[in-house]
Amino acid sequence: MTRNRHFLASLILGLVAVLGAGTALAERQPLDRVIAIVNDGVILQSELENRIKTVTSRLRGQGTGVPPRDVLEERVLDQLIQDAIQLQMADRAGMRISDNELNDTMRNIASRNNMTLDEFEAQLNREGLSYQQAREQIRREMLISRVQQRQVGSRVRVTQREIDNFNASRADQAQSSTEYKLAHILVAVDDTNDEAEMAEAREKIERLRQRIESGTGFQQVAVAESDGTNALEGGILGWRQEGQLPSLVSDVVPSLPVGETSSVLESGSGFHLVQVVDKRGGDQGQSRMVEQHQVRHILIRPQEAGSPQEARATIEDLYQRIGNGASFATLAREYSDDKVSGNEGGRLGWVSPGEMVPAFEEQMMQAPVGVVTEPFRSRFGWHILEVRDEREKDMTRQIQTNKARQALYQRKFDSELQTWLREIRAEAFIEIKSDKLADDRKQDDSGAPDGEDAA
Repeated sequence: MTRNRHFLASLILGLVAVLGAGTALAERQPLDRVIAIVNDGVILQSELENRIKTVTSRLRGQGTGVPPRDVLEERVLDQLIQDAIQLQMADRAGMRISDNELNDTMRNIASRNNMTLDEFEAQLNREGLSYQQAREQIRREMLISRVQQRQVGSRVRVTQREIDNFNASRADQAQSSTEYKLAHILVAVDDTNDEAEMAEAREKIERLRQRIESGTGFQQVAVAESDGTNALEGGILGWRQEGQLPSLVSDVVPSLPVGETSSVLESGSGFHLVQVVDKRGGDQGQSRMVEQHQVRHILIRPQEAGSPQEARATIEDLYQRIGNGASFATLAREYSDDKVSGNEGGRLGWVSPGEMVPAFEEQMMQAPVGVVTEPFRSRFGWHILEVRDEREKDMTRQIQTNKARQALYQRKFDSELQTWLREIRAEAFIEIKSDKLADDRKQDDSGAPDGEDAA
């Protein structure tokens, strides 16, 4: 299990909670210093302090107890090291997040938080975080997610047989709309064949469960003790539909009351505790009838046309020519910058809700059958489209198949991600420069060279 870096909305909610993290250097100007060397890069004391402020503010904002300073410092530095390794991999691979892509993401984040972009920027400023700082943090998160998808996603395969078996074994759950907001604690085990290590890990997880049962908050314990990559978010995994629960907890979570901690669960990665933080839904889904549109379009991209003005002039000319009797299909083949559909006369086939960007879908839903729309713009460029036909289709089976594929992929991805993160950490050169942190690491990493983290 791991936090999902593809849910940026929750990330920015954490960023919005930062009270003064972006102004720490403005308040005082201590001499910055290197606290860790990671391959050919460094982590500065100021980076550690600002990340600690971010995490502390987020935890307080969600009502989670903050662990002691030395514990939080060590765990935040671990996260910074892990992020640094992945960002270096992104840089070596030539990965970039364009300004247009980043701008679209920022607009989407603002929309998910029910704000305009101006309101979003004003809220960030009120909380002491500049819009530019938020952009750069999101850019880093997107790069890390892209590295993980490329490196880990290539290891994951989901077969049709696995999907069929999944749907057959979870026929009731697959139709349930119940969703669970989960929190998770992991005590990791490197070698499950090592009886001493297994016994020590089991003893620790039982001790953590006792602390929770005695009144210490689950999320507070997760921050201080969990080995999961989502530990600094209080172990929060987010919302999971019942049919998409990981196999480890699928039989436990549905019968677990909100706020109650599970018994100890064991997997190949170690020992786990899970808690249902919240629950919603619960009705059984009926057949899913979806309104589909058979669509064709022509796209003119500004970068291909030469300028935004030339792109608009071109699409308006094509619109006029079609109105005067020219063949839509012929013009699509000759002019459309969507070469795949253009070769088919602009045909996109049957389109379901959610498959197109909002600007395109809005026009598609409003257009009468057989009428070519006036030119409109999406983030891809200028379009005209024609809805050729409409129908309602029962998508229940396809939706269930897609959910099964997604659930199986995510389960395998989570498992592979944990393995991959350990691999890249073990292969990296890491030197802790802070005396206290280095001493702590030497105690934790018995047998590791002085000043080098081989974990």
